[in-house]
Amino acid sequence: MATARSRRVENTESTRQALVKSAVVLFTKRGYAGTSLDEIAKRARVTKGALYHHFNGKQALFEAAFEDVESQVVRRLSAVLFTTGHIWETVQAGLGEFLQVCLEPSYQRIVVHEAPAVMGWERWREAEERYTFGVIREAVQALVEAGEFTPLPVEALAHVVYGALSAGASTIAGSAQPKRTSAEVGQVVDAVMQGLRVAACAGSCGGD
Repeated sequence: MATARSRRVENTESTRQALVKSAVVLFTKRGYAGTSLDEIAKRARVTKGALYHHFNGKQALFEAAFEDVESQVVRRLSAVLFTTGHIWETVQAGLGEFLQVCLEPSYQRIVVHEAPAVMGWERWREAEERYTFGVIREAVQALVEAGEFTPLPVEALAHVVYGALSAGASTIAGSAQPKRTSAEVGQVVDAVMQGLRVAACAGSCGGD
């Protein structure tokens, strides 16, 4: 009985994952309005009834696709940001990884372009704070604690840094030359980070 139940759970989870992966691909290619539930179910090779067993509609499935994309982003950033080594260097590497993420179609279409409209601005911002913002906040706090950043209030500082990155992501996603724009955004973000670092050093480096 336990084995049969375990298999049912595995099958249920695999069906849900197939639907989410199908949704990510189709929402990326066609957008929310241009994608139907029938197409998502067909691509996932499940019935529409199975789809409704897991999701009560297209918006719920979109939000699951959003969470799937964002979860992957968090894993990628965390793998770079929270490794051993000098905190400044690991954060710089993490910012470089984020700029790479901003070039990916699924992130551009689902997270940057579609999510604010489909989920509503407030719900989208709340969801973002559970994912990318959380990683950025940890990185900012680590920089402050290490003395690399000016000892400003972490929450406010994290929101400012995150706001700059979000604006950069939107700029890249809306650009006709995303790679060039990504490089330019990278230069600006680096200047902002260096400015905060210089401010931290100015009061304690080279003085009596």
